[in-house]
Amino acid sequence: MTKNIDIEGLRSIADNYDLFYIDLWGVVHNGITLNEKAIIVLKELLKMKKDFVLLTNAPRPIEPVKIFLEKMGMNEEIREHVFTSGEAALNYLKKFYSLEKFFHIGPPRDFDLFYDFKNNKSKDLDNSKYLLCTGLFDDQDTDLNFYKELLEKQISKKMICTNPDLAVYRGGTREYCAGSVAKIFENLGGDVIYFGKPYKDIYNDIKAVEVFPQYWLVPNNQSLCIIDGEDIVSYPNVDFSENFSEFAWLTDKTIKERSPKPWNQVSFFTFTTNERKIKDEERS
Repeated sequence: MTKNIDIEGLRSIADNYDLFYIDLWGVVHNGITLNEKAIIVLKELLKMKKDFVLLTNAPRPIEPVKIFLEKMGMNEEIREHVFTSGEAALNYLKKFYSLEKFFHIGPPRDFDLFYDFKNNKSKDLDNSKYLLCTGLFDDQDTDLNFYKELLEKQISKKMICTNPDLAVYRGGTREYCAGSVAKIFENLGGDVIYFGKPYKDIYNDIKAVEVFPQYWLVPNNQSLCIIDGEDIVSYPNVDFSENFSEFAWLTDKTIKERSPKPWNQVSFFTFTTNERKIKDEERS
């Protein structure tokens, strides 16, 4: 049974779980300012001695994101719980692709992702061994057809996508993300390796790295994943229950029209796997 916890709050179910995976962008902040009510909840979780990971599909290593959050006003105790899709991708690239030439698709602000092997960055798309997609070019951030024309002759290469999100809201403005480019590449026939939620490998990466190795001890049925409505919209065919027996999402009735309310006006629900299927049918 779906439980609306708008009135009772997360505290009413918090004791049922030992570990919380909490979406950062869209739940804790909107790209510009912190959601102060979410910060209060995180502080309460700390008081309850609950573990949580602030999971973001930011295509950068952890440290630059922590600096970004510090500028927003997030305190250090909470920032220490951050894990990024960029960090997971970086671990993979260092292990398997550190000596290979790559072509970067994305803005200059993402260069810190490949700083350690920056000399392998190729300016020639045809001369690259693989494609590293962190986002869209600054001067081509609205026209997805540009990327279809750019990539249609490159489908023999592997693409590494460090942010599976199709789009994100910065304040009230919707912006395309790397996932939109990756989907175009897939539709052309290319092969994409994704790093980030909702793909299950990101949760194994969190547990495997030195940041949160203790979370191997927490079974999935004692974990709760908290995401926003945009995640449900972006990944309609992904079964989130593959990683969790239960998860929560921030949404409202307009999700059917794929037009979620602004981040600070959403409702908070928790539901189980079977109820997720019902919600999918309601949206179709």
